[in-house]
Amino acid sequence: MPYGAGMATELDADDVITQVTKSLSDKFPQRDPEDVETRVRHAVDDLKDRPVTDYVGVLAERAVKEELKRE
Repeated sequence: MPYGAGMATELDADDVITQVTKSLSDKFPQRDPEDVETRVRHAVDDLKDRPVTDYVGVLAERAVKEELKRE
């Protein structure tokens, strides 16, 4: 299951950040992994306090992926 999707569980933000960073670093190998992680961390931070956190990883990956494609 992608980044904690499924039953409502407590979000492990560090785990989500690690997984999403790896996924995006694999898709964008030309990007500095530290830059990717910083962007992912910001995206997760923006989403993690919402009432439903099941899809934080998916939403964070989508947002950062769009940022990286635009640049």
